[in-house]
Amino acid sequence: MKYKMLVLDMDDTLLTDDHTISPENRKMIARAQDLGVEVVLASGRPTPAMTQFAYELKNNFMISFNGAVVSDLNTSEILFEKSLTKEQIHILHEYSLKSNTHIITYINDVIISETHSEFIEVERSITGLEHHLVPDFKAAVTTNAVKCILLEEPSYLKEVEKDLKNAMPDLSVSMSKPFFLEVAPNGIDKAASIAFLAKKLAIDQSEIIAVGNAGNDLSMIQYAGLGVWVDNVTPELRMYGDEIVASNNDHGVAEVIERFILNIN
Repeated sequence: MKYKMLVLDMDDTLLTDDHTISPENRKMIARAQDLGVEVVLASGRPTPAMTQFAYELKNNFMISFNGAVVSDLNTSEILFEKSLTKEQIHILHEYSLKSNTHIITYINDVIISETHSEFIEVERSITGLEHHLVPDFKAAVTTNAVKCILLEEPSYLKEVEKDLKNAMPDLSVSMSKPFFLEVAPNGIDKAASIAFLAKKLAIDQSEIIAVGNAGNDLSMIQYAGLGVWVDNVTPELRMYGDEIVASNNDHGVAEVIERFILNIN
């Protein structure tokens, strides 16, 4: 099978634990691109926290905010964007108070919350965005925003995930890290945005490889012609992929390219 698109999750998939791209992965990505493969980063990260990586890899397109934004990097054009309404965000804030979780959103490329926690600090560290601690979350959120994240200790947050999916079935809910519960508009996920981009580029679903590690990658793993987990995948998801490769720290992306694009055994 000749694959024409390679979609890569970033954190814990393409990136090593120190949030860098290994030389091995860089080399193989360049080789895939030399063969005409469209390499696309698809992450829960905000757009500003992805662009440097995408430009370094000489990508043409990028999917950010868990699929809520699709960008053309050559023209700086937003090809697709869908946001939560202000009212939905306020309801999610009320839910976070009842469920004893922290909540953040993003306004003008700034992280907004009215509480502080070690988990919010992780998001600030990963994205490099400013964090504004505000006295009143609702008062600070006066416009639509692309997504929210609920944050808390992992085992408790798994229970919150189940409850939130039942309580608000009109929203898209998925885990990106054990302590990050991502909430986006209904119908928004990585698979939907990959399908949008593939149609634009006249690439068939069967010609796509997707590589990920977490719950927010599941939709694209199941959508792609070849869905691949890195070995550090969330354990309960292992059965849903077509293949499993080396971990994010052992250049799993390079292995995908070697095996399925370059056909090196």
